[in-house]
Amino acid sequence: MPSTPPPPPPDPITADAPEAITRPLLTQSWLDLTFLHWAVDPADVASLLPPGAVPDTLNGVTYVGLVAFRMHRVGWFRLPGVPYLGSFPETNVRLYSVDAHGRRGVVFRSLDASRLVPVAVARTAFRMPYLWSRMAIRTDGDSVTYTSSRRWPGPRGAHSRITVRVGERIEKPTELEHFLTARWGMHSAFFGRPMYLPNAHPSWPLHRAELVECDEDLMAAAGFPRPASEPLSVLYSPGVPVRFGRPARPAGIPTP
Repeated sequence: MPSTPPPPPPDPITADAPEAITRPLLTQSWLDLTFLHWAVDPADVASLLPPGAVPDTLNGVTYVGLVAFRMHRVGWFRLPGVPYLGSFPETNVRLYSVDAHGRRGVVFRSLDASRLVPVAVARTAFRMPYLWSRMAIRTDGDSVTYTSSRRWPGPRGAHSRITVRVGERIEKPTELEHFLTARWGMHSAFFGRPMYLPNAHPSWPLHRAELVECDEDLMAAAGFPRPASEPLSVLYSPGVPVRFGRPARPAGIPTP
């Protein structure tokens, strides 16, 4: 019996999307983002990833991210984005993944958003873990505050309050900063089948940020222990326009 060839190595970590998406399935902008990240043992989160994906690591470590931002004008295909239903605050809890084709991505454990209709559509049609929350983003000088309180489906009252003070622009991001932000796809499962959804956007304009306040239990609600320390990385970005392509072939181990 012929042996199964080993999987290819993970794709290189690149600041720019590996491929342009000329015929997008979805368009949107991600604005006013704050990225908080904690290091975790890959073995502790492997069971939380969908079939076909394993933890993506850098120097033997993987990360859990808490990312707060403003979604702006979600649109289908080449149609203009929707101004009200397509624009809302969002906060997600995510992990970092790679599949047997070497494609790096993220896995969302939860996505709190303030518009009920997009939440219901994403949960019903795409099996995405969106949750309806009361949310706000407020800016005061160089400080940005994100608040959320979960409404449905629960756990009701799961919340976050994050305030950062935005610092200087990062001219040369580190390998870790690229690893945490330059993610060109999403791993998920659709009706039990592995799915990879690619995206493309300009390279991130990143800023240093100081964490002023972080009171949250969204990570615990997503299945993680409450962080015992401050985040290892705190970053801010004014944002980028984003295009999503069509779902790629299943992310499981390729058949020889």
